[in-house]
Amino acid sequence: MTVQAIDTISGVPASFHWSGVPAAARVDDGVLAVSAGARTDWFVDPGSGKTTLNAPALLGSLTGDFLLSARLNVSFASTFDAGALVLWQDEHTWAKLAFEFSPQRRPLVVSVVTRGESDDCNSVPIDTGAVWLRVARLGHAYAFHASLDGQSWQFVRHFRLAEAGEAKVGFEVQSPVGEGCSAEFREIAYEGTTLADLRNGT
Repeated sequence: MTVQAIDTISGVPASFHWSGVPAAARVDDGVLAVSAGARTDWFVDPGSGKTTLNAPALLGSLTGDFLLSARLNVSFASTFDAGALVLWQDEHTWAKLAFEFSPQRRPLVVSVVTRGESDDCNSVPIDTGAVWLRVARLGHAYAFHASLDGQSWQFVRHFRLAEAGEAKVGFEVQSPVGEGCSAEFREIAYEGTTLADLRNGT
């Protein structure tokens, strides 16, 4: 797989660009496939302050409230390998909702919110080979959800990034301690609407 120039995703009203350099990337029949190289991550260690922001991410700007979701398949090999939906405001202010391989070699839904330093939180374990992830914007706030079927959504996190400025949204792949990771984002869906209830499964 080579690196394909990608500036549009079908059904998503944004112009996309790369942050970081993918090892490979393509869009084919609505499926975004991305490979990250070795030792790639988005993380600001809250203990040491060590910052790594070299994972490839395809980012675009969306206006107003929205829902953006995708079904993720990740080729897990090493601890912390992941594919993620991300929000990016600047190098000090960003968030990601990841399908990640744990140190116990079990896939998990993991969320990270960074305001200077990263707040890392493990969520639900996933026993199937894929998971749907969703980002919602609600005014100045955001919400993360996960789903096993793309229909019933489990609440993961509700947060605010910063008092001012809009975050770009997109797709990231990482391999923090490994030699590389590949992920596919399928069934990418956008709705320009406001999520009415964060916790009722819709």
